[in-house]
Amino acid sequence: MSIALPPGDHFRNLQAGGRERSYWIHVPAIVPSGPSLAASDRRFPIVLAFHGGASNGQAMRRFSGLDEKADAAGFVTVYPNGTGEAIKPNLLTWNGGNCCGYAYREQIDDVGFVRLLLDDLAAVVPVDPARIFATGMSNGAMMAYRLAAELSDRIAAIGPVAGPMGLERCNPTRPVSVIHFHGTLDEFAPLEGGVGRRSVTGVSHQPVAQAIQAWVAANGCPPEPETTALPDRFDDGTHVLRHVYGPGRDGSEVVLYVIHGGGHTWPGQMANTFLFGKSTRNLIANDALWDFFERHPLTGGTA
Repeated sequence: MSIALPPGDHFRNLQAGGRERSYWIHVPAIVPSGPSLAASDRRFPIVLAFHGGASNGQAMRRFSGLDEKADAAGFVTVYPNGTGEAIKPNLLTWNGGNCCGYAYREQIDDVGFVRLLLDDLAAVVPVDPARIFATGMSNGAMMAYRLAAELSDRIAAIGPVAGPMGLERCNPTRPVSVIHFHGTLDEFAPLEGGVGRRSVTGVSHQPVAQAIQAWVAANGCPPEPETTALPDRFDDGTHVLRHVYGPGRDGSEVVLYVIHGGGHTWPGQMANTFLFGKSTRNLIANDALWDFFERHPLTGGTA
């Protein structure tokens, strides 16, 4: 199978739910490797990266810095655009369950959109159906959780950042491994749940621990984690603890990184510290995400 889209950045439109939807694609320059595969048969892993509320796909690209990791590791990054009011075309949201904004009020079928997006993507990029992953920031993290719960036939593993689960329960059709990153000083989506001091939605979020335990149960992981303190390589006022629950069914895991002193940020990427709080330099989320995703392809067949 040849790559229809050349290396670089590309924009696609499609119809979903009677609306025109869109997404950005970044194709790395290197060809994905694989044992005993001809170059024409090699397929790309896919990382779907969902922007936060009142944002968009291009902003997520800059905010996360995932393209640099994609170029080094050889996966395709996809930045979907949410929905919003016509007068605010760049302030978009996702229907993550109980939040947020326009997408939640209009009950947009964002899971259906992602299913169609994956079909559209497969027409222009050689996709490895066993290695489709999702991450997201804040409201985008909520969207990643929803995909894990409702699109587990396509999504192999997820990596929510600074956003809670917006569903009351999760009943995936197969185990979906989860790696979650959250700061203790997040004032938008508090680690302990509730309404954040800087919340723009007024939504009372569930505690992150509640989502973690829900996925520990859903994946059949041990109820108690192994906890490790990461080395403090930088004296930046943050300290990181890693909590690992696993292995569960089909080798699944649930991993929680708690960034003590961290804010509403993407670990390893610099942010507006006045508004969002500190971003740790003691953990590079993009490295941890990709290491985790590589260990957890889709099991029990491909989509």
